Amino acid sequence: MDWDGATYDRVSTPQARWGRAVLERLELEGDETVVDAGCGTGRVTEELLARLPRGRVVALDASPSMLEQAQARLAPAGDRVSFLQANLSELSPSDLDGLCPVDAVLSTATFHWVTDHDRLFANLHGILRPGGQLVAQCGGAGNIATIIEAVRSLGVERAGTWLYASPQETTERLERAGFSDIHAWSHPELATFQSDSSLVEFLGTVCLREHLATIPPSERRPFAEHVAAAMPSTVVDYVRLNIVARA
Repeated sequence: MDWDGATYDRVSTPQARWGRAVLERLELEGDETVVDAGCGTGRVTEELLARLPRGRVVALDASPSMLEQAQARLAPAGDRVSFLQANLSELSPSDLDGLCPVDAVLSTATFHWVTDHDRLFANLHGILRPGGQLVAQCGGAGNIATIIEAVRSLGVERAGTWLYASPQETTERLERAGFSDIHAWSHPELATFQSDSSLVEFLGTVCLREHLATIPPSERRPFAEHVAAAMPSTVVDYVRLNIVARA
């Protein structure tokens, strides 16, 4: 089931806020080529482009719906941005149409959707120039624990396919992939929703998307409502895994 790019663009304020903080960790002169790995609807990509007045961005995402939204948002950037529909677990230098090796890879709220991180990091190392930057953030160990508990209370063991890794596991995987100067750490981030309905829409669009695709359409919103009702509050207890490394 593809993402609903239009709805995600509307509800992804927490992800966009975190992404801006991650973007600040990129060391840029303004003329680099950067891959936004999991660009989503382009909210953070837009700010990345503003920091690259003489550079260019490859906006990469596996979702056609996300890329459609990103293309509309980023159209004013013209040929400074190119769009690539690709799965990060299958990414190779040939996919980047002659732009490899790139200077940096930025990624926010994406890596946890890729379940083979050894392969992910090897692929990213393969597109970076020597010394190129990897700056990323994704869900880490302990992420959305209250949602997972609420889902299990309804008899569903797992509502999605994801990998929430620890900093130590991530450091070891990055080392195996050939990265150096590695810094990996995690921190809690709370996302507070102002109403039950806004929480339900967020859950249905993001956290429960994969499970909802497996049940009849008429049961999808009721299931999301039951999950929200089983949570202790309208606060989602995110844990963010941060990565800074050099190829």
